[in-house]
Amino acid sequence: MSGFFQKLGWGLKKTSQNLSQGITDIFTKENLSSDVITDLEELLYTADVGVKATSEIVEKFTVRRFDKNSSIEQIKQELKNDIVSLIKPSEQEFVIDKSKKPFVILMVGVNGAGKTTTIGKLGKKFSAQGYQVSFIAADTFRAAAVEQLAVWGSRHNLRVFSGPAGCDSAGLCFDGLKEAEKRGDDIVFIDTAGRLQNKKGLMEELQKIVRVIKKVSPDAPHKTLITIDAATGQNGLDQVKTFKELVDVNGVVITKLDGSSKGGILIAVASETGIPVYFVGVGEQAEDMDVFKAEDFAKGLLGL
Repeated sequence: MSGFFQKLGWGLKKTSQNLSQGITDIFTKENLSSDVITDLEELLYTADVGVKATSEIVEKFTVRRFDKNSSIEQIKQELKNDIVSLIKPSEQEFVIDKSKKPFVILMVGVNGAGKTTTIGKLGKKFSAQGYQVSFIAADTFRAAAVEQLAVWGSRHNLRVFSGPAGCDSAGLCFDGLKEAEKRGDDIVFIDTAGRLQNKKGLMEELQKIVRVIKKVSPDAPHKTLITIDAATGQNGLDQVKTFKELVDVNGVVITKLDGSSKGGILIAVASETGIPVYFVGVGEQAEDMDVFKAEDFAKGLLGL
């Protein structure tokens, strides 16, 4: 058992305690009556599994025949298998294409979702793998974001390209990428603003950043990742859909699973968007973020 699997199990404790106890309470009945199925649906909703995913899980589950001799452990194992089959397609390897230099990763998401911290953690992770990594602090209106990146950069010896407060974020990205090319960086993370209150302004800013990035590297950004805070529940799913309208989001990072009882949001995001979930986070430290594994996640979710 990996150290991260143990952390993931611990990180999902708030969600798994609710689900595990709920399943035990529900399946003390002798057979799968309609009441039991309704209770199971409600239980999954409370974990923010979402309507579509809950329907699919319950539909598969009700096909089976359980009797009074079926243990809670057996029932959980079957539920786990159903969840894995639903989220497994979103378990995909995050590949750095070494022919793209620098490999540009555009990070998007609402303020407060853990986007800047995620950049710091992933930057450290890739740096430890031997890549030369740098950050561009393009959330230029939020001084705290620039300072946060600077802390991660100094802590792990990663270059942070930033400008004066309120400067043009697209222009900063242009200059930052040119500098990264000159330095021979392998990977560049671009932090962006996430002020969804002004969707039109945000859309224009993000689209301008993408246009400017392409002037430096025509096929960049090579990955566009959205960071979702697990505690936001179904709102997190809405965020994925909204940002997908603004830019070509092609990967998800789910953070703060340890602080939420709504870990099921990962299932909703995976099943309703089909976008790969590359990384999950269960704590503050860099090693508290790792690649998403469907089997490990489903086990942690059900306390197995």
